[in-house]
Amino acid sequence: MPDHPEAEAPVALTQGDIRSIFVGIMLAMFLSALDQTIVATAMPTIGRELGDVQHLPWIVTSYLLASTAVTPLYGKLSDMHGRRGTLLIGIGVFVVGSIACALAPTMLALILARAVQGLGGGGLVALAQTIVADLVSPRERGRYQVYFGVVFATSSLAGPVLGGFFAQALHWSLIFWINLPLGALAFWLTNERLKKLPRHDRRHRLDVLGAGLMIGATVTTMLGLSWGGTRYAWLSLPMLALAGGATALWAAFLFRIRTASEPLIPLQVLADRVIGPATAASSLGMGTFIGLAVFVPIFFETALGFSATQSGLAVIPLMIGMVIGSTGSGRSMSNVVHYKRLPIAGLSLATLSVGLIAMLGARVPFWALEVLFFVASLGLGTLMPTATVSLQNASPLHHLGMATATMNFSRQLMGAMVVAIFGAILISGRATGTPVLSLETLAAGPNPELAGSFQWVFAAAALGLASALGFFIAMEERPLRDRARAAPAPDGRGAGPDSERPGGPNVG
Repeated sequence: MPDHPEAEAPVALTQGDIRSIFVGIMLAMFLSALDQTIVATAMPTIGRELGDVQHLPWIVTSYLLASTAVTPLYGKLSDMHGRRGTLLIGIGVFVVGSIACALAPTMLALILARAVQGLGGGGLVALAQTIVADLVSPRERGRYQVYFGVVFATSSLAGPVLGGFFAQALHWSLIFWINLPLGALAFWLTNERLKKLPRHDRRHRLDVLGAGLMIGATVTTMLGLSWGGTRYAWLSLPMLALAGGATALWAAFLFRIRTASEPLIPLQVLADRVIGPATAASSLGMGTFIGLAVFVPIFFETALGFSATQSGLAVIPLMIGMVIGSTGSGRSMSNVVHYKRLPIAGLSLATLSVGLIAMLGARVPFWALEVLFFVASLGLGTLMPTATVSLQNASPLHHLGMATATMNFSRQLMGAMVVAIFGAILISGRATGTPVLSLETLAAGPNPELAGSFQWVFAAAALGLASALGFFIAMEERPLRDRARAAPAPDGRGAGPDSERPGGPNVG
């Protein structure tokens, strides 16, 4: 008997169903992406009203800890029990956490509620990408990756504006209440229609011990990266204890996935010559981009003397280039055989652009800096859809959710690591010889002497991009399937022959 009756006779999806599913999963992604940006500008107001400014950073940290830790779990659970139920649980938990945030009477209650939000939001992005992989053939899938880029670009630009408006003109709790109608709409659009989605899951056993070790290792690592150089000195006893604990937990997790009969993350999947390098390249590329998105505005404000408003406008080319690069690369995958060539050229240009900024620093004219940042993000954008589609094309269908979630987990963790590394470079005062004791001093006012320290930050970014390029070159280029694979055969041995929609559905 098959694991699920749905696998025997899947119901055909109409174009209206597919459009509704796409809108629903894009809303789910937007919920998760928006909540990482909308809170920042409202934090001072929240701190004043709740009477606790000291613990404000935990509003962000608690969400990131929870969401990063559970991302692979969502992928595994979707492989075990299907995408629909897992996605709806994620949306539901996120909405419940949003209500708790809006009603929080104290800072502690808000921090705990944000962690609940993170438990729901952690799987929304990975599940959305996995559902797209279930709907669209790999050859056509790249063109739909642009929707993901638009979602993140919109959240990056709209989040801070909405957060500031709600906090100043209305009430800060609206940044959480807004999630209720968005979440309800996403739930309604996907609930019935995802019942028609072909099921590729098998009977699995959740590795509870492995999941616990992974969550513990992730949380310990994220705490260390968050506190290092700010709350505690890097070589202080608390940081050494965190480093030792994280090392021990990661070692235990690696031992578990090597020895468990059915590990949380199967090593044979990551050992694939596409999945492993694609995950590494994507993580290094996205991690470097996150680091640049955080520190380039600081560079404009401190080294160049820009105001906060001017800095926000000046960073737009860095954001827009990523969307344009993703769009072009994703669409080209449908029409070319050697789809690696464009990202290799793009990553090479990105590395060269950031390397030039590292060598010249603030001596580069502003217009030239903007061009270089645009070219860097444009080139980096070509990597993201290609890496994601290549990974999904190579992944067995019954491991598709786990593989996609592992890539997203690695991106988030690498982003935190890169931000910590860039912060450590600035805090050390590497170029000037005068240590910068805290990141707060960077925001105290223009300081042209810091331009030298930022050159080391950009050098580290260029190294990260070069490493991503190396892993991507090493990735095997397998032909993309131009048809959607059938559901697993009833005997559970894997996918049946290619079938269904040649070229994938036209979603508009």
